[in-house]
Amino acid sequence: MTNASSTTAAAIAPATVVAPLRSRGYWATVWLRLRRDKVSMGCAGLLLGLMLMALLAPWLAPHDPAQGVMSQRLAPIGTPGHWLGTDELGRDMLSRLMHGGRMSLVMGLLPVFIAFVVGTGLGVVAGFFGGWLNSVIMRTTDVFFAFPAVLLAIAISGALGAGFANAIISLTLVFIPPIARVAESITTSVRNLDFVDAARATGAGAFTLIRVHVLGNVLGPVFIYATSLVSVCMILAAGLSFLGLGVKPPVPEWGLMLNTLRQSIYLQPWVSVLPGLMIFITSLCFNLLSDGLRSAMDIKR
Repeated sequence: MTNASSTTAAAIAPATVVAPLRSRGYWATVWLRLRRDKVSMGCAGLLLGLMLMALLAPWLAPHDPAQGVMSQRLAPIGTPGHWLGTDELGRDMLSRLMHGGRMSLVMGLLPVFIAFVVGTGLGVVAGFFGGWLNSVIMRTTDVFFAFPAVLLAIAISGALGAGFANAIISLTLVFIPPIARVAESITTSVRNLDFVDAARATGAGAFTLIRVHVLGNVLGPVFIYATSLVSVCMILAAGLSFLGLGVKPPVPEWGLMLNTLRQSIYLQPWVSVLPGLMIFITSLCFNLLSDGLRSAMDIKR
């Protein structure tokens, strides 16, 4: 009887023991969590579509964005041949929106990317080494916090002069300080953790500690914070162009298009609000995607 019971148990055991599952990596888990967020994935798909539309605008646009017909100026939405109407100079709105997305997206993404690289570097150096170096870097960035971001961007761009390059420089200078502050705060909390002390005890140098042990814990949170700034940067860039401090006519850009169409808002209100609607949708998608990334990366181990 005992032998029979042992044989039965031995036969059942292989069927009941579950093989250990291979644990997923961190980024694989983040991607899985993000993929389950329908809102974030929808926003990511819409942003991808907008980027492709802007990138392929020279081939997809039905008309030349700089050439207009005065006899067709301010045509309403739904006009044959001009499905989104025309602007105050008779230029096709659909073509200008597609081409304008190139400048607007670049002016929203490029300053944040440069600020992310420079600000993260400054914040990590300040947080890791501390002392007088931390004081010099952080007190310098504190000067920029004394001014509202909008006024600071207008002041820098006004001092440098109107133009695409100067607008990029002014927006980059606005976003370096907050990113550096976040990076410095995280680095300060990481540098004295046990695994960093253990690596330091083995004789690892400062560069190795930063590259191997600190950056891996800093880049993720700072990247999430930087993505939340893209929408703000797009709105600031549109504001600079609206004030004449960004790109110059006849280059199509959503903020500049708002400025040129503001006089026509009482004649063709729906045509006039199209550039603002594009700015709103794109900024909202960046914000929602940033929230989704933050939730996906908040993995409790």
